[in-house]
Amino acid sequence: MGDWVPVVGMGVLALIASTTIVLRGPIGKALAQWIASWSTPEHKELEAKVAAAYAPGGGGVDVTELRDEVSELRAQLEEVQERLDFAERMLAKPRDPQRVGPGNAG
Repeated sequence: MGDWVPVVGMGVLALIASTTIVLRGPIGKALAQWIASWSTPEHKELEAKVAAAYAPGGGGVDVTELRDEVSELRAQLEEVQERLDFAERMLAKPRDPQRVGPGNAG
């Protein structure tokens, strides 16, 4: 039984070292940003709304109000996506060489 102690000890040290290396890299930074976002006022407000909505008795928060807010956010997202598509189409168009260039200011 005493023969396994060094093997287990080395395994634990290897696990700690590899975890440290991974968490000090980009994965660790992303995880830290995600955890830090938990303390933003927007996150706390949303968390309170969801907690109140799922509380026994509804907690005074109307689920339809939350659904309306989600549909409004979806509409805003659709508008942003349309604007992005438009900008991508404009950037993908070939430009008229007579209109673009030095000395042709309108």
